[in-house]
Amino acid sequence: MSESSDSTAQAPSARTKLRRMAERGRYSHDEVVEILDAGLIAHVGVDTPDGPLVLPMAYGRDDQNLYLHGAPANHLLNSGEDAEVCVTVTHLDGMVMARTPFHNSMNYRCVVVRGLARRIDDPAAKERALKLVTDHIVANWDTSRPPSDADLRATLVLELPLAEASAKVRAGDPVDDAEDMAGNWWAGVVPLTTRFELPTPSADLIEGIPTPTAIANLANCTPDTRNAG
Repeated sequence: MSESSDSTAQAPSARTKLRRMAERGRYSHDEVVEILDAGLIAHVGVDTPDGPLVLPMAYGRDDQNLYLHGAPANHLLNSGEDAEVCVTVTHLDGMVMARTPFHNSMNYRCVVVRGLARRIDDPAAKERALKLVTDHIVANWDTSRPPSDADLRATLVLELPLAEASAKVRAGDPVDDAEDMAGNWWAGVVPLTTRFELPTPSADLIEGIPTPTAIANLANCTPDTRNAG
């Protein structure tokens, strides 16, 4: 996704409409989920009885909802049930180094999702949501031990509608002042890439158990390319 991507879609709500650098806003569902699908970690914010709290979490999605999970005693998730939650997913793509530090920036892709989080109690719906969370990172749900009833009881799952979601994207070179352009100062971009390395078997793994294809295929992929094909 580039900074010149289509931005004709309208913000889904007043509180998701970008005001500063509004030209970087992206509101189409396809552009939002493209960023979500490439992400690995979401930062989840909620107002708890002890004050605001933000924690990093794994997540999954379908076409309508984002799914979060944790222990039933998780303070943030318990506070987020039937409450307004804010989730952000960010990719840092490069450091933008300008001719003056005042114009230094970063190239990034970011999604913000806001809305009312609901707890999933139906066992089948909960298991489906947990499969989406697991397979979002790497599709190993079907090659792992299935969850037991005890596993499901020991997990709290929230769903957050994707109805109020917006993205913001910055790409490209520094934007310097005209009077600095002829100066003797370097300017440019330092790209930044996250990449998966070769899987390492557990030290106590029984000999002869092969690495599942979905896990083996992560090697040398980036978060953006891990699900390609």
